[in-house]
Amino acid sequence: MDWDMEKIYGDYVVIKAEENGVNIIGLTRGKDTKFHHTEKLDKGEVLIAQFTDNTSAIKIRGKARIICRHGEVYSGE
Repeated sequence: MDWDMEKIYGDYVVIKAEENGVNIIGLTRGKDTKFHHTEKLDKGEVLIAQFTDNTSAIKIRGKARIICRHGEVYSGE
């Protein structure tokens, strides 16, 4: 991996569930965006996710705290 790609794909996102049953869905890159991975978190559980060659987006359903290098945001409010 060259330096520029590492800067793009090296970003991590911390997702902390604020309620039971928070769904995390990874979406693919490419011509057609598809679901490729799902996780379910219960209150207090934390998932650390990374954007990769396969993952272009992360969808979050439910009440969660999301922290990344760009700041902090809450879903499900």
